[in-house]
Amino acid sequence: MDKKPQKGEYLEILLRSFKTVFSTKDAALLWREEKKITVSARLNKYVKAGKLIRVRRGFYVKDKDYNRFELATKIYTPSYISFETVLTREGVNFQYYGNIFVASYIGREIQAGDQKITFIRMKDYILRNTLGIEHTNGVASATKERAALDRLYVNKNYHFDNLRGLDWDKIFKILPIYHNKRMEKTVKEYFDNYDKLNK
Repeated sequence: MDKKPQKGEYLEILLRSFKTVFSTKDAALLWREEKKITVSARLNKYVKAGKLIRVRRGFYVKDKDYNRFELATKIYTPSYISFETVLTREGVNFQYYGNIFVASYIGREIQAGDQKITFIRMKDYILRNTLGIEHTNGVASATKERAALDRLYVNKNYHFDNLRGLDWDKIFKILPIYHNKRMEKTVKEYFDNYDKLNK
């Protein structure tokens, strides 16, 4: 069995990790430390010394260049990046939003460091279905098709700026996970209108 780190190794272990965001629980696992109070005290010492930054209670980053999506999906789990964050990045919507939109089991808006994060509540069976979810660098993110469907699930009359980039086969493949007849009807209307305009 691996032995616990030596005194000077704790910070180094965090800095060597591929993660850019750490929860108190992450640090406890990396350090093989069971006492929560010891972990918190050590992390607070690194914050005071300017070696780590606390962005929210129980969450720490190596420096200001941390992965904001990593933080957003760590605060409440399970969760994944979706809605306008993905739709804007993929050119489906043109309006820019500074906050990060996350599908979660809870609905609320928080400020973490200088980043605003909007959590949008989704039913558990949707959250746990991985169809149309991709994982990159430890971050779960919706494909543009899943993000469009997530938005329609929450807002039935939603305006998308550009539907050209969406793969409708993928849309219809993901659609059944929502178990929502009203949404199925809406998606079919969007598709029929899109089809007419692009014939």
